[in-house]
Amino acid sequence: MKYARKPSILIIDDDRGVIRVVSRLVEKMGMDADYGLTLEQGMEKHRSGRFDIVLLDVRLPDGNGLDAIDTILEGDAPPQVIIMTAFFDPGGAALAIENGAWDYIQKPASPQTVERQIMRALQYREQKRTAESLPDFKYDKIIGSSKRIRSCLTQASRIACSQANVLITGETGTGKELFAKAIHDNSPRRHKAFIVVDCSILTETLIESVLFGHEKGAFTGADRDRSGLAKLANGGTLFLDEVGELPESAQSSFLRMLQEKKFRPVGSDQEIASDFRVVSATNIDLDRAVETRRFRSDLRYRLQSFTLALPPLRLRGGDILDIARHYTMRICRQNHLSPKEFSRDFMEVIEKYDWPGNIRELINAVEVSVASALNEERIFAFHLPRHIRARVAQQSFRDQAQFLETPVEPSPRFTPGETLKDVIARTEKAYLFSLYNQMEGNIRDICLSSGVSRAVLYRKLKKHSIR
Repeated sequence: MKYARKPSILIIDDDRGVIRVVSRLVEKMGMDADYGLTLEQGMEKHRSGRFDIVLLDVRLPDGNGLDAIDTILEGDAPPQVIIMTAFFDPGGAALAIENGAWDYIQKPASPQTVERQIMRALQYREQKRTAESLPDFKYDKIIGSSKRIRSCLTQASRIACSQANVLITGETGTGKELFAKAIHDNSPRRHKAFIVVDCSILTETLIESVLFGHEKGAFTGADRDRSGLAKLANGGTLFLDEVGELPESAQSSFLRMLQEKKFRPVGSDQEIASDFRVVSATNIDLDRAVETRRFRSDLRYRLQSFTLALPPLRLRGGDILDIARHYTMRICRQNHLSPKEFSRDFMEVIEKYDWPGNIRELINAVEVSVASALNEERIFAFHLPRHIRARVAQQSFRDQAQFLETPVEPSPRFTPGETLKDVIARTEKAYLFSLYNQMEGNIRDICLSSGVSRAVLYRKLKKHSIR
């Protein structure tokens, strides 16, 4: 296979024997090989040179390789990450794949296995490089440039080119309808209707009439024929908001409509065909709903050919200020007010607050702040809703009290013969155990307090057997 340039492979492993064997294999394949014996060395090599593939061990002297996947995958053209480990850990394998790894190899692995994985990863990269670039994805109403939101936009751009159904998941207020509309507006169906159905407000008695329509006299109050939303969406997109709230009694008939693209209006003996794409959104765990038999598993599979998971605002880094500035300018223009600046304390508060209502709550807070600072040039934290300032102040005092109450030992306690790695692991376990009890097992609060991601937290809790 011909490449635009000679491929380069980075091996991060503390086993010199593995490095020798894999380096020889890579060089025999006509590629460049480099290595790092620790996670720090490997990451320094990764930052200094452009590699096509990173072969990454999990248990390294100075850290866990899985924790480095996010960093390695940053950038416009990140390398493919292949995890190599001697430890059997099905959970770690799944976590590696979920975090974006190309594959997971258990050592000892045959040279043929390693070579096959390298070749497949390189073939994918070359195919991706030579393939036609995706068309421009227009998303002017989606604000933000954080890594998480850029990843969602890239995924949405690919989804828009398809005709398959899409399930968008995320907490309330994360912008699920905005992404659904952006997918429609960038799809071949953009010139047809985008029909919104709020499943959470439909009663069991009305949902079939609203979706499928009805004929005159079909029920009391049906004084004329009425087309359902499924027919109005013909040629376009049917957006099912809060699809997890779809009444169980209507799920079977709705599944048939998705499969056949036909439906029968209430009171009619004639079927109507309609060609539409379904984009659904939910803030509940559909897997859990299927387990409790509140949602049909076959309907879930039909809805989620693609799944797009939107991150909560608290995990989107600098996007909070960008969104706040955008809507401040917009609200000022709409109300014919002069532009307003943000004071430092205002920016500090909105970045410290965890925004349980996500973007929707942030927009409401901005509206209140602009109204409170009506003819003033600058918005201060005092202009924010009181409950936001109160919550941030409470958390600040809680953090300070926790710091002051932490006992300070004159010298660290350790057992003779313990390595530094043992002491760090024991300290980490004690910290997580204490934090878990203080937060009463609330994973979101533990993540916010510890500053680690949910995936990293789960892995560390499992490592230290904390339940």
